[in-house]
Amino acid sequence: MSAPGLRSFRDPASVAVVGASADPAKWGYWLAHGALRGAGRRTVHLVNRSAATVLGATAYPSLSALPATPELVVLAVPAAAVSGVVDEALALGVRAFLGITAGVGDEAAVAARISAAGGRLVGMNSLGIYDAATELQLTWGTFEPGSIAVISQSGQLGSEIASLAARAGMGLSRFVSVGNQTDVRAVELLDDLIEDQHTRVVALYLESFADGADLVAAIRRLRAAGKHTLLLTVGASAASSRLARSHTGSMTSALDVVDAAMRAAGATRVRTPDELVQAAALLATGVVPAGDRVAVIGDSGGQTGVAADLVGAAGLQVAEFSAALQDRLATQLPTGAACANPVDLAGAGEQDLTNYLAVAQTALESGEADAVLLTGYFGCYALDNPASAARESEVAAEIAAAAQRAGIPLAAHSMADGGPTVQTLRSHGVAVYPTIETAVGALAAAARLAAAPRTPAAPAVILDQPGSGYLAAQEFLRGGGIAFPAGRLIRDADALEWAAAALSAPYVLKASWLEHKSEAGGVSVGLADADALRAAFADMRAALGDGDYVVEEQDLRGDVVEMVVGARRDPHFGPVVLVGAGGVQAELHRDTAIELAPVDHETARAMVRRLVCHRLLTGWRGRPATDIDALAEVIVALSTLAAGCPQIAEIEVNPLRVAPDGAVAVDALIVETLTPTQTFAPNPERTPR
Repeated sequence: MSAPGLRSFRDPASVAVVGASADPAKWGYWLAHGALRGAGRRTVHLVNRSAATVLGATAYPSLSALPATPELVVLAVPAAAVSGVVDEALALGVRAFLGITAGVGDEAAVAARISAAGGRLVGMNSLGIYDAATELQLTWGTFEPGSIAVISQSGQLGSEIASLAARAGMGLSRFVSVGNQTDVRAVELLDDLIEDQHTRVVALYLESFADGADLVAAIRRLRAAGKHTLLLTVGASAASSRLARSHTGSMTSALDVVDAAMRAAGATRVRTPDELVQAAALLATGVVPAGDRVAVIGDSGGQTGVAADLVGAAGLQVAEFSAALQDRLATQLPTGAACANPVDLAGAGEQDLTNYLAVAQTALESGEADAVLLTGYFGCYALDNPASAARESEVAAEIAAAAQRAGIPLAAHSMADGGPTVQTLRSHGVAVYPTIETAVGALAAAARLAAAPRTPAAPAVILDQPGSGYLAAQEFLRGGGIAFPAGRLIRDADALEWAAAALSAPYVLKASWLEHKSEAGGVSVGLADADALRAAFADMRAALGDGDYVVEEQDLRGDVVEMVVGARRDPHFGPVVLVGAGGVQAELHRDTAIELAPVDHETARAMVRRLVCHRLLTGWRGRPATDIDALAEVIVALSTLAAGCPQIAEIEVNPLRVAPDGAVAVDALIVETLTPTQTFAPNPERTPR
């Protein structure tokens, strides 16, 4: 499936560079130079109002002077001239434009005229486009062909990714700097990569997520086509969190939501351009780990130990090998070699390079590792002793072949800075890294991609908007199956007597209308009898005034863990659900897990397992385990209710008291309808080069 109307931006029959120049300091030079490199495949027209030739090719004073109408026009003229050039081109029948120029004052109007004529615009403020398969290069600088597609909102950052990839021995299949996304958006360009047979990995840099739901769907389609997406973004800003009125909102950052969206899409976020490129090197081999078990192999106890520590810190497992596997490895290595994982060859690699192959092949075929990490000196033998070069390269090729047969990713950290062995490994599809940190980071990113994308199920029904206040929230949540203590609404002393008689002490008294009751003095617990309840009501009413108060039976169950479960509606990605350590200190702990809503029971349990407080829920220091299934059901129910009621901005149960015999909500909050100031994105839309 290719995005409609975008063929002209990957393989036009003809292109005109307006603003072509012979000066290497100008954009027009690089655009003309790159366009002419594809002159064997397409007609290239150069437009320069004062020069007769540019780079040895004929230049024309205007588009109207061209011998034929070009399919794609590149706008590299001063901002004030863009509008006139576009109108001239539209009159000639041009329908595809690449906007390089930044700072065009009437940019939206120009784009509207292009759209009204049935045309498309990439840019403005684009760094250009490149397609290796079609020899299309309309960018500053040059790119090497390869299997990584770069779609970037920042042209310069996209260019940095390309440069880092080249240093790592990789190239690009396609490059599109979307610039201001005045017309063509990144989501469309992702869809346009689905059928591109040259792309294996998509490097995506975005600063805003206005098309959040469409973005998730497009990345899922890329994943289904066998292409993995790595997202780089910026702006872990707390500004949006400060606007939130619930604990859920204040504990949910923009990047939390982006990460949840990427998990749902089957992609993963990386932190830096280098991390992206290192992960892409492993993914470009075409194999991702089926799980998180890593076999670490090297010829140094120190290096394998450091590697094992980093693997564990990255959230992966250096699982101890079975006795049978350790015995098999022991027969291949000197006495005293470490065989449990990590595996230290203990000098056996230096004695005979074939030992590297024997151990790696054994680990690859064992069924006890989802990935193999080779670390240390391998690769240096050829550099330090040229007589070893041929044999080391042979062993490298055989190790790579063993990994391919096993269908398990192999990452190699080598102390060698290049050299024949490193080149052999790379040429045979092995990702090689200069540091152990980068190798482990790549494995961690690949392991995150191993999980299948999660599709949030659509809610069965659209629900009516609930009212405000605790009682309305309670009624709404009870309808979804969430349990609350028995309680009564009171507004005066007479109703208080009735409530005390109907309920069992000890009592809890709450001011229903307050969002954060503890902070405002709107909750009193442990009221032992009716007299204590009357006194608490008199004091609270004197301080807070008339209103809806609630008397409830206090939850006296033992071995309780207080949790928070909430949801908020993100303006770009839709509803998200959160679970975390709850109570009045929820924001202090910030121990949370977040997913797009709604979620199913399996996903809800997986969210709970990610929490630090999961250890409290499963039984800590002899305490009985709590009912995690009941907690998961509350997560599912609340996520479904939030997704089914678009009017809800934030909804929360805090605390949810989870005990061995179930979960009971003892406070709840609903915030209705997002206000314009509550929208947020990782970074405001901006237009950097």
